[in-house]
Amino acid sequence: MNEFIADSPFKFYTRLHLSELTGYKAYNLKELLKILKKISGSSIYYHTHRYLQQHQYLSPEPPNDFAYWVKEGLGEDKLAEKLASIDTIQFSSIRELRNKIIDTIKKYIIENPLSKKRQANSNQGFYFIKAISFVFYTGYEVFTLQEFCNVLSKITIDSIYYHIFESRLRLEKGKNDFSNWIENSLFEKQIAAEIDKIDPYTHTMEELRNTIIKIIKKRIEK
Repeated sequence: MNEFIADSPFKFYTRLHLSELTGYKAYNLKELLKILKKISGSSIYYHTHRYLQQHQYLSPEPPNDFAYWVKEGLGEDKLAEKLASIDTIQFSSIRELRNKIIDTIKKYIIENPLSKKRQANSNQGFYFIKAISFVFYTGYEVFTLQEFCNVLSKITIDSIYYHIFESRLRLEKGKNDFSNWIENSLFEKQIAAEIDKIDPYTHTMEELRNTIIKIIKKRIEK
């Protein structure tokens, strides 16, 4: 394959996350809803992506903190199932994800009015935490698919996480950084589409790395 050289390089970044208590806490669904409406997007992001960031080696699918607390703290199993079943991949912004969570809880309360009276114990409240991100340039930049593949095979999983998850959802870019660059700078729309179709929530970071590399290598070999 005669590789096309991009006019602008792909620059690999990585990120460091720090967790911080917001001071907000809820002991029932009414309080949870009230805080969900005003809490920062970084807190929504934290509670829907925390497990993926911290334990990506153990499980490809991150549990939802809201679903976990509703079940364990309030005993609302049916609502927990509804919250856990929210397909994060279909949302392109934290705003949309927040609204879906709020609408799901509101609908459940209407259908189950007694749920409003459920109260968590004093030591089982939901404590809202937010994620503070620090982004760093790795020093790697590439102009071709082969170079991209070479760097992708050795960068840290934190870099992969940043370009796949944060760029699409938290930064509201719609697509992940890899697909954006491959489509708009290398004009490889088919490869970009294949990478964009991958559901990152059903893969560990290493699986994501290997899957993307496999797609690119297949194209290079042609």
